[in-house]
Amino acid sequence: MRSKPDISLEGCTYSHVLEIISNKWTALAIYAMEEGEIRYGDMMRRIEGISQKMLTQTLKRLERDGIVKRKLTPSVPPITEYSLTPLGESLLPVMNALKMWANEHLDSVKHARTSYDNLKS
Repeated sequence: MRSKPDISLEGCTYSHVLEIISNKWTALAIYAMEEGEIRYGDMMRRIEGISQKMLTQTLKRLERDGIVKRKLTPSVPPITEYSLTPLGESLLPVMNALKMWANEHLDSVKHARTSYDNLKS
């Protein structure tokens, strides 16, 4: 019998990484930059349903975490472009593996949820 917990949110490195990538807008922003540098307005148009405020917050959080690089070109109007840093690019294989898993298994998850909900009704 264990006397103290051996699983901790604070000590679990992957839980910290999940905090970064688990937001739905974060994943979509990363996918928008997958092919390279993209202007802010183009990203807004690519990500269905995201508000300007949410995109700005998401990009600032990713920039703070070292995942995204912001480039401001002074002009009228100013041009703001975003791209993944090498650290951000290293997330792509993981994110793409999650996307593949979701594509392969989402129907099974939905079916399991429906079955569970029907049993609880």
